[in-house]
Amino acid sequence: MSVTLAQAQVNSQDDVDYAVIDNLRRYSWLLDHVVFDDTVTPGTGGSSLVYGYTRLLAARGAAFRAFGSEYAPTHATRERKTVELKPLGGSFEIDRVLARLGNPATNEVSFQMQQLLTGIRTKFQHELINGDVAADPNGFDGLDKLLVGSSTEYSPLDEGVSTGYLDWTAGTINDQPKAMAALDVLDDFLSRIVPSTTGGGDLGAPGALPPGVKAILGNTTSITRVRALARWAGMYTAAKDELGRHVEMYGPWTLVDIGDDMTGAAPIIPIESRDADADGGTTPDVTGLTDLYAVSFGLDSFHGASMAGLPLVSTFMPPFDLPGAVKKGEIEMGPVAAVLRNVKSCGVLRNIKVSGV
Repeated sequence: MSVTLAQAQVNSQDDVDYAVIDNLRRYSWLLDHVVFDDTVTPGTGGSSLVYGYTRLLAARGAAFRAFGSEYAPTHATRERKTVELKPLGGSFEIDRVLARLGNPATNEVSFQMQQLLTGIRTKFQHELINGDVAADPNGFDGLDKLLVGSSTEYSPLDEGVSTGYLDWTAGTINDQPKAMAALDVLDDFLSRIVPSTTGGGDLGAPGALPPGVKAILGNTTSITRVRALARWAGMYTAAKDELGRHVEMYGPWTLVDIGDDMTGAAPIIPIESRDADADGGTTPDVTGLTDLYAVSFGLDSFHGASMAGLPLVSTFMPPFDLPGAVKKGEIEMGPVAAVLRNVKSCGVLRNIKVSGV
């Protein structure tokens, strides 16, 4: 079995849960398109929640043979991987007097729930890119770590760019030939990503994820630059989806700005100075560098994992009908984790210069 947030929303038995899931979907295209394989059950003694799977590392090909000869044996390669599910959410406390003040749509309870939902969306998206269980065992490994050394980690230095970075700043890409040359590199990178052929969720029910959904993930600045390049090539389109979201496309790829971190001070996908040419500091670091991630969504590519038989999202409203002046509310997603089942279904384009001189 598998489930999307859209299907979890339909199956919710509570109006509050329905509204909470609607908020998560409406304000995060990314979360709305992650399908969760809801098959995990507690291990011995119920002490752990581990999702085990086989990751495809390299596919195999085929060949013709001459009559009277044998095929040369070749093999696809794979490895066994596990990821531990963890709950994601938070709690808040409110005095019962404050809870009664103001319009129900804007009172303290509604305000705290909205802010918590924003925090959940932001944390999940941050973990999806930057997660590292070696640094924080209560999360999961993100794409920045998982894709290191993979065949879909596209490094300009390894592709013959001596400076080690791609200059996509507005001052450099200022005519159509330069934009088309930059898009040639982007297309080369995207051509290495294998699309999902399965999608996910109950394909006979509303809210299922169809095969072939894929996105380019970046920060506000990098997505702005890709949008500009796509316009030069006439490959940019935009439309409203069924939830009223403004969805931008580069050809068949959805452009997704995954926003800033929880402090709002910096983008989740950082823009920073790096030693792009890997010369050990002989030349100055290059400023304004960032990465773009390409992701295919589906149970055979990139997806989530969740518990069997439990709601994907749970809401616990403050019980103001019970004695006690201060009551606690909570929203919790999961336990969940992200799974990269096929390393070729996702990729990262490193060291794109999007700002600075």
